[in-house]
Amino acid sequence: MDKPGFFRNGVMVKLPPGFRFHPTDEELVMQYLRRKVYSCPLPASIIPEIDLGKHDPWELPGASEQEQYYFNLRESKYPSGSRHNRAASSGYWKATGRDKQISVGKGGQVVGMKKVLVFYQGKPPRGCRTDWIMHEYRLAGAVITGDRNPIIKSGRDWVLCRIFLKKRAAKMNTECSRGFIDFFKQASSSSSSSSSASSCVTDVSDGSNTSEEENSCSTDSSSGGREA
Repeated sequence: MDKPGFFRNGVMVKLPPGFRFHPTDEELVMQYLRRKVYSCPLPASIIPEIDLGKHDPWELPGASEQEQYYFNLRESKYPSGSRHNRAASSGYWKATGRDKQISVGKGGQVVGMKKVLVFYQGKPPRGCRTDWIMHEYRLAGAVITGDRNPIIKSGRDWVLCRIFLKKRAAKMNTECSRGFIDFFKQASSSSSSSSSASSCVTDVSDGSNTSEEENSCSTDSSSGGREA
């Protein structure tokens, strides 16, 4: 796995061992995306700008099994519409589920939204789903209102994207474990049913043998009486 790094003058620089970049949703929106939109200095030059429409997720700079972060200037799909262009080099990003609100403070002020997208290879709607996931963060609420609104009115705005390859090993192990447990339960149930059925057959068989023995005893007694 590649070591984490940051970008300086378009070149990725490796970070010292032990360094981890794990910001919260709130930190991504308020400390990085908001500052980017308002052209304020960032806490660290660790998130590069990139056009996601020109790259597949595995081709992105620094792409690996660990998560990566990028600033993307999002474009509208149509000049007068609110839908955005999700096409990439050999596929497209497709949204899934509902957007999540990101709030701050005791009052729960909504400052951003998080959208989850999955990458599909091919052309819609018959693309092949992959394990590449993107969390797209955008500003919302009071953060982008007022006279100092920096959002470009030409249908383009900055978003912050977290992209990673979903790990399926844990999920597969869980499914296998559940399947084994279900199989064990079914096997135990079948074994119990078989045992019960065998017990019933034995009881009937024992009763039949008893009747045959009684009939035999009766016959012997009758024969003995005639011989006397």
